[in-house]
Amino acid sequence: MLNANQVVYAYKNRYQTVRAVDGVSQSFEPGRFYAIVGKSGSGKTTLLSLLAGLDLPSGGSVTFDGTSTTDMDLDGYRRDNVAVICQSYNLFPLLTALENVLYPLELKKIPKANARQIAAEKLLSVGIEQSQFKRLPAMLSGGEQQRVAIARALAGDAKVILADEPTGNLDTENGKNIVAILKRLAHEENRCVIVVTHDLAIAEEADEVLRMRDGRIEEAANATAP
Repeated sequence: MLNANQVVYAYKNRYQTVRAVDGVSQSFEPGRFYAIVGKSGSGKTTLLSLLAGLDLPSGGSVTFDGTSTTDMDLDGYRRDNVAVICQSYNLFPLLTALENVLYPLELKKIPKANARQIAAEKLLSVGIEQSQFKRLPAMLSGGEQQRVAIARALAGDAKVILADEPTGNLDTENGKNIVAILKRLAHEENRCVIVVTHDLAIAEEADEVLRMRDGRIEEAANATAP
């Protein structure tokens, strides 16, 4: 579904050229939960941005269903196929939980009645109760806000879910709940879920762990292997 092919991403400052991602090749499949781990500065988040089409490679290619991100409408790619979940939730502060989830459906011009039903179903599926639908993000806990962010990602029916430190602002219990939701999305809804994390507890739950160092994948491990 999603492939990185000898991907390079370089940026220059006045003193040097830095390869934040340096020749990464990796395939990502539906129905699997991937964890990308490594120290700060190893290239994890940059790779995630390239997979999301937020940046384009300096060399090599990122392809989705055989089409390179350099040759596609990136706004359409993110609207229809890829959802990004951030550590900071990125919810619209003046929209309710329900309205936040409705937003990607409105972009797709789905009829209002259908959109509200879909949004409600997605919120309920991640454990947000109907009594919370009309609450603003500031009225929700961190774990609840992250659930709303996941529901918004699901509402757009994204085939690929990319999460950057999704449990970074959460306590241990809420973090476990979010990881359980992401695993379910991969294994029960056949989505490709890729998580960048410092949290080794998340890595232990992944089907495959990719360890990055100096812009390269140092090793790939099947986390479910005996």
